[in-house]
Amino acid sequence: MSAFEKPQIISHIQKSLNYTVFDCKWMPCSAKFVTMGNFARGTGVIQLYEIQQGDLKLLREIEKAKPIKCGTFGATSLQQRYLATGDFAGNLHIWNLEAPEVPVYSVKGHKEIINTIDGVGGLGIGEGAPEIVTGSRDGTVKVWDPRQKDDPVANMEPVQGENKRDCWTVAFGNAYNQEERVVCAGYDNGDIKLFDLRNMSLRWETNIKNGVCSLEFDRKDISMNKLVATSLEGKFHVFDMRTQHPTKGFASVSEKAHKSTVWQVRHLPQNREVFLTAGGAGSLHLWKYEYPIQRSKKDSEGVEMGVAGSVSLLQNVTLSTQPISSLDWSPDKRGLCICSSFDQMVRVLIVTKLHKI
Repeated sequence: MSAFEKPQIISHIQKSLNYTVFDCKWMPCSAKFVTMGNFARGTGVIQLYEIQQGDLKLLREIEKAKPIKCGTFGATSLQQRYLATGDFAGNLHIWNLEAPEVPVYSVKGHKEIINTIDGVGGLGIGEGAPEIVTGSRDGTVKVWDPRQKDDPVANMEPVQGENKRDCWTVAFGNAYNQEERVVCAGYDNGDIKLFDLRNMSLRWETNIKNGVCSLEFDRKDISMNKLVATSLEGKFHVFDMRTQHPTKGFASVSEKAHKSTVWQVRHLPQNREVFLTAGGAGSLHLWKYEYPIQRSKKDSEGVEMGVAGSVSLLQNVTLSTQPISSLDWSPDKRGLCICSSFDQMVRVLIVTKLHKI
């Protein structure tokens, strides 16, 4: 691919904010997005922005008692577009951004900070009930149904006597029919655990030697295909989730991507083989996954095992001197992307030529 044909990552709009941003998410079916974080005075903030004529217009600012770490629209309907958030005190809240004074759902989900959140079953993505999963420093991963008050529908916690590990990232997947659904969780010691919500069992676990910063399935609403895990030392791993070997688990390929921590991974909604990773040195890398000729083979005993593909770097760019803390592709407009970084900036990016790869 020549330099002219390569996708380019263009910083379209930059906005400096007066607080630390931890997460940003596009509001589905709109040119709006939310940013979440905390003011220096220790309170939480949600801001709603809209892109208008190449600039950002602040539509609403909502201040809350506790700093807000993460948010998702994944469990809401397209009509309501409610935002679910996790805060520093372990609270899970769901907000109607039109009337955000009181949450439409509230539960003290965890004893400590909620580091990570994901949603499924909303926005027409994923079969089955709308559900939210939260992961916390208290070592637990909990699944919530917003229609059910107070108690989680599933609670994955360390068994008695086992050390509790800080859960840094969670992701839903395999939600291709009414029954099937999995949650994948990544921990500070490099553990990755795959929980089967249908059987309420641990389906698979592995360790990638470094703290797992971000996990994402290439699609939530298909039979498990690929999972990307990013880690502290600049590496990421792509697991082929189609074939599980009884002892070897899933085949994977790893790539040393950044010189520092890979904070985030996000797959392009319009092409699941393309994904973006965000690094601790303020850089973004755009990757493409290539499948092998055969995705599975038989081992010496005739048991099916997966075969990993390869990844190629399409483009990279350094945007900031500080880590990029969050990243989100627009579900509606191919190539439109937002990211926030610890220099208190939010950026709207345009990635070109994605239809040609």
